[in-house]
Amino acid sequence: MAGDYYEILGVARNAGKEDIKSAYRRLARKYHPDVNKEPGAEEKFKEINRAYEILSEPETRARYDRFGEAGVAGGAGAGAGFQDFGDMGSFADIFETIFSGFGGMGGPQTTSRRRSAPVRGDDLRLDLKLEFRQAVFGGEKEIRIPHLETCQVCNSTGAKPGSGVKTCPTCKGTGQIRRATRTPFGSFAQVSACPTCNGEGEIIEEKCEACGGVGRKQETKKLKITIPAGVDSGTRLRVAGEGDAGMRGGPPGDLYVYLFVEADQEFKREGTNIRSEIKISYLQAILGSGVRVNTVDGPEELTIPPGTQPNTVLTLESKGVPKLGNPVSRGDHLITIIVEIPTRVNAEERELLEKLAKIRGERSGKGGREGFLGGLFNK
Repeated sequence: MAGDYYEILGVARNAGKEDIKSAYRRLARKYHPDVNKEPGAEEKFKEINRAYEILSEPETRARYDRFGEAGVAGGAGAGAGFQDFGDMGSFADIFETIFSGFGGMGGPQTTSRRRSAPVRGDDLRLDLKLEFRQAVFGGEKEIRIPHLETCQVCNSTGAKPGSGVKTCPTCKGTGQIRRATRTPFGSFAQVSACPTCNGEGEIIEEKCEACGGVGRKQETKKLKITIPAGVDSGTRLRVAGEGDAGMRGGPPGDLYVYLFVEADQEFKREGTNIRSEIKISYLQAILGSGVRVNTVDGPEELTIPPGTQPNTVLTLESKGVPKLGNPVSRGDHLITIIVEIPTRVNAEERELLEKLAKIRGERSGKGGREGFLGGLFNK
């Protein structure tokens, strides 16, 4: 499956259209094949285009947010095409963008991270198995998910109640250590996270005993999630706000549930269609019949037309899988007919079959030892 499109563009899940466009243009300039000749740059460029195609359109973005890649499969070009770069300017503009932010004696511009800034929690993944009919019709499913919740003792600060935080003495609150590096192209500042405060800019005076100064605690939570009708293996569901809690009052991440559908002994799925087999006698195949067959909706009446041949496929319309996102539209149930030939017949059946063969002018066994009928009779 393709990587998360928000992560590919480096934007938050609540990012606006302009933020997505800005991120796309920045990355497209960086990985454009005319600019970046490194191995893998072209594939990265295609990923960026695919992500922008999906997230720039409200309708496809909504489907992706709800169902993941399965909700946008087959749409928006599959990422093989390139976006229009007409509004990006000339190649010189791209070149300028790549090297912008580097002064003769300066370096890349960076921003410090302060402990007071809230940080969004991590997204979580859960793999969930479904029975065949659960995937077809959907419904509610109860799950248990271990995740990080905000520590109620310190209210996510990580500091023991009554104590606080102080400015890191190593980095003076910037969260960064800067070193000057000389190169043939000039001097550049190399920036790294402060090892004392891990880039926070502040350190805790006394750690909260309940969470060990982390500000969050591992808990297992019960959730009820709604499974839409028509999901299949690989479908991804997003449960907003049920990931890890954020740091310092930041918003929680999301929970992504990846579905895996167990095989059924009787039914097989092909897209929105369902396939199964039914065995009938040779007389039913010749004369026609009405038989009861199993479907995901329960038993249904199936008409066998006279003269049905082995491996004929008969269709029960709209008895298949609901279309994901549109449960009113359903596929069909395709039933393959298996004609059973008896391995032996009794004397009365043999007599009738010989009469039928005589009427049709067909040769049958003689003396009970030759031909098909003789073989059936003597077994």
